[in-house]
Amino acid sequence: MKRPPEFARNAALALVAVAALGWYAHRSLNRPPAPAGGKDTPSAEQPSVAKFEGKSMGSSYHATLTGVLSKEKVLRARNEVEAALEDVNEKMSTYREDSELSRFNRHPGTDPFPVSAETAEVFRIALAVSEQSDGAFDITVGPLVNAWGFGPDPEGPPPDDAAVAALRERVGWRMVAVDAENRLTKARADVYCDLSAVAKGYAVDKAAEALEALGVDGYMVEVGGEVRAKGNGPKGGPWRIGIEKPRYGERSVQEVVLLASAALATSGDYRNFRMVDGKRFSHTVDPKTGRPIEHALASASVLHPSCAWADAYATALMVLGPEAGRAFAEKRGLSVSLLVHAGDNRFDTVNTPAFDDALEAPTASR
Repeated sequence: MKRPPEFARNAALALVAVAALGWYAHRSLNRPPAPAGGKDTPSAEQPSVAKFEGKSMGSSYHATLTGVLSKEKVLRARNEVEAALEDVNEKMSTYREDSELSRFNRHPGTDPFPVSAETAEVFRIALAVSEQSDGAFDITVGPLVNAWGFGPDPEGPPPDDAAVAALRERVGWRMVAVDAENRLTKARADVYCDLSAVAKGYAVDKAAEALEALGVDGYMVEVGGEVRAKGNGPKGGPWRIGIEKPRYGERSVQEVVLLASAALATSGDYRNFRMVDGKRFSHTVDPKTGRPIEHALASASVLHPSCAWADAYATALMVLGPEAGRAFAEKRGLSVSLLVHAGDNRFDTVNTPAFDDALEAPTASR
């Protein structure tokens, strides 16, 4: 399977990024009217709904604004959103050789490496989730993911035990640190970090903050399936965001989440995988074993005030699996929905009470 680039390729971190329908479900559920001047540029001075979209971070972004809006405000909002996304991309992309992250990965020593406050903040979030999840979330797992055929390099045969053991010497979240002066250090020069599974959510947060700074009353902003919303949707009331059924080749809604002032991130294993000699390999790699996961969890969705934290938690849950993931969510008090393979293309839905409270209607196990 062809690997999508940049932050769309959450496989670089053993984590998936395909799941929440985000914009797709929002469009199908709300069907906001397009402005008279076209979908990207409102012609009225005070439209009640405006939307714009574009390409960013190896994926696409979509934004819908509601409330009292002028043409100038909407155009400025688009510029601010795109600037926020590009800023994160410039700092944290592994596909840009001059990004802060790429330069840190190439840094030949173990001495402190200064980065921006934004990159340091994302490292702090990532390392905090790593600590909480006992290493299920790990931004250093990229070399193993690449070895299993889910990185930028051409696909090859699965690695043998010796190759896995050698690569695991370079993997471990405790090999990376960030200090109070926004300096990064790594325990050995060949440690490689990939922020894909947290930076995309962080970019959504920064775009949302830019809209709030402009005084936008209501918004929904989505990048590659990660969503953050505030205020009222186009029809009034909370935004209605769909979570996709985890079925390859099919796009339909499993659950509808009501977002009023929150973020939603979903990870899953059902679109990014490879088959080798009849065996299916998930792109989600467990940092502790160095091998693709084999448990029954198909996708994990997390509601959280921060999209960056939701993004990272969703990935951690995918590594942990259904039982350990549910225990982790309950211990941390997270709002989580787990879709678990139940055979014959069926799925059981395991939600925490907080997630059930956010659904449009109670959902029984499927």
